[in-house]
Amino acid sequence: MNKRFHVHISGRVQGVCFRANALRAARSLGLTGWVRNLPDDRVEAVFEGERKNTEAMLDWCRTGTPPARVDHVDVAEENVDGSFTSFDIVY
Repeated sequence: MNKRFHVHISGRVQGVCFRANALRAARSLGLTGWVRNLPDDRVEAVFEGERKNTEAMLDWCRTGTPPARVDHVDVAEENVDGSFTSFDIVY
């Protein structure tokens, strides 16, 4: 069963390669969607794919990779619509 999550990540997540690392993580898990920086210093992402892989991506979002520091992740589950064909950084 596929899942889709929309997340907002706060902490020290801009200027520390968070988006690039999220891109690598999502692609390695076979997920589709996107990630972007927000003007309020948070990172936003939408990703969908197999349940176990989306849950693994949620776990990744809660920690990121050094030197990022994740303080909080807001998670909303959304309806899977299959509208994505890849995982990309959007601006």
